Amino acid sequence: MISKVKKPAARTIVCRIERCMGCHSCEIACALEHSRSKDLLSAIQEEPKPRGRITVEAAGGHALPLQCRHCENAPCVMICPTEAIHRDSESGPVVIDDARCIGCKLCMVVCPFGVIDFAPGGKAVIKCDQCAARVEADELPACVSACPTHALEFVEVEEYNRRKRKTAAERIRAEAEQEP
Repeated sequence: MISKVKKPAARTIVCRIERCMGCHSCEIACALEHSRSKDLLSAIQEEPKPRGRITVEAAGGHALPLQCRHCENAPCVMICPTEAIHRDSESGPVVIDDARCIGCKLCMVVCPFGVIDFAPGGKAVIKCDQCAARVEADELPACVSACPTHALEFVEVEEYNRRKRKTAAERIRAEAEQEP
């Protein structure tokens, strides 16, 4: 009998928008995680200044943190002429090999979320990498860990969809009970 190896579940960072208060803690934690020193006081002195890969945007009276969605058929991966942008593994995040990036900005143009940016002081681009080193060490991405209201979650995609279906079913049931 051949046993199947279970491939790792795809995980993503999601935001419970009703919990986000727009404090920008996620942006600071991300910039700090991607700094050379990993220390706030030292990072402030670094040149170039560390930059986060998540941005909190205002959206209809709410705040919404935006970062790379690691699209299944990522347009940035498809358009990159040097293959600097690639998927780390079948279910892993879309990452950038700085050494191969030529700074052509094609990925920035095709990103539907506008979350790819220029790296400070360099020709390469930057974007969320889901804090791959932290995740490999069984830690949460920095933005998720820093969120004081737990608006950001790092979840398995299938589990997240199950939760959404359950919430939708409960809402529909409650609405049906309200009908005369």
